[in-house]
Amino acid sequence: MTFFTHHASHFTIPFHTYTEVEVVQTITKIITDAGAEGYYIGGYGHGDADGLPADQRAALEGRFKNMLVGQDPFDREKFWHWLWVANVEENLLSVIDMALWDLQARAFGVPLYKLLGGCREKVKAYASTFPNMGSPDVYAQHALACKQQGYTHYKIHPYYFWDPVTEKADPGRPSHIAHDIEACQAVRAAVGNDMVLSFDPWGTYRTYEEAFKVGRELERLNFYWFEHPMPEYRVTMYEKLSRELEIPILSPEIAAGSIYTRADWIQRGASDMTRIDVLRGGVTGVKKMAAISEAFGVKCEVHMSGFANLQILGSTSEDVCEYYERGLLAPGVDYETPPPYLKALGDPMDSEGYVHLSQEPGMGYQINWDYIEENRIR
Repeated sequence: MTFFTHHASHFTIPFHTYTEVEVVQTITKIITDAGAEGYYIGGYGHGDADGLPADQRAALEGRFKNMLVGQDPFDREKFWHWLWVANVEENLLSVIDMALWDLQARAFGVPLYKLLGGCREKVKAYASTFPNMGSPDVYAQHALACKQQGYTHYKIHPYYFWDPVTEKADPGRPSHIAHDIEACQAVRAAVGNDMVLSFDPWGTYRTYEEAFKVGRELERLNFYWFEHPMPEYRVTMYEKLSRELEIPILSPEIAAGSIYTRADWIQRGASDMTRIDVLRGGVTGVKKMAAISEAFGVKCEVHMSGFANLQILGSTSEDVCEYYERGLLAPGVDYETPPPYLKALGDPMDSEGYVHLSQEPGMGYQINWDYIEENRIR
């Protein structure tokens, strides 16, 4: 494993200035005795962007390396079951799984989505915002700018752990539903009725009543989905919310348990659409979840941006996994420039709002090894 530093971009959004900070990124590399290599960049927190912490790096280089050395690198399904039984942290299991998928696709000289069974070469994207971007008018103007860029779908992350009136952090009050509703109303008024809108308060509604009230307004505004409204421990309350609201409930988003938790939610009717990403079971887990969802006639919307998530979407039908989450975005954020350790974006978008799949072997990484070596932490 290689870990290195890079500098996050400086950007400004209303009421906030995010300054340049030093970030540790990681690239996990698996090598075979025949010389094949597979990679995965990141693996912690918000997908590709966050490197593994020190304790997880040590676990990969110790216990889990010892489990895998000497095995056939194409036996991913076997490793996937081994690691669940060993109670490995989900994101570590996922990183191993993804590096092995990348290895085989590179060895065969094909993009990962082709190895998985290609279905489409471009995927509809939605603009996914930072939370706490500013006043409702800031959200409205940003949504309009995204529409003009080509996005056909805009998702609002509203105000949480931040007071939109005082413009200060508010850790004791995670949600401000009156202002959330105002932002949703402003966005719909700005973009008109022909743009798809969705809403994600990231589980910050502490009561059923809050979630229900916002959901009713989202229905009136013709939003597509209502994502992760309450803490996901409250499965019974999700069952009730899914029964009472007409707008589709999209969850669980971050609940542990990969396919096992999500299959249980589908069986219980706790959500209308399901949600998973590659840090919750790897490529293997998300492909399994897409198949489970297809069998039940339930949409499986893949959470977060990233190389592996996009490759999986290329191997699924739009009828099962419709959108790619592009972002996080905000006024002043440069999303179109790749980080310095990559030579190209993984998710370039055209003027019609489609993200195109890389035709590079494996995940599609074009890695700047010179930058990584110059910034490596040894």
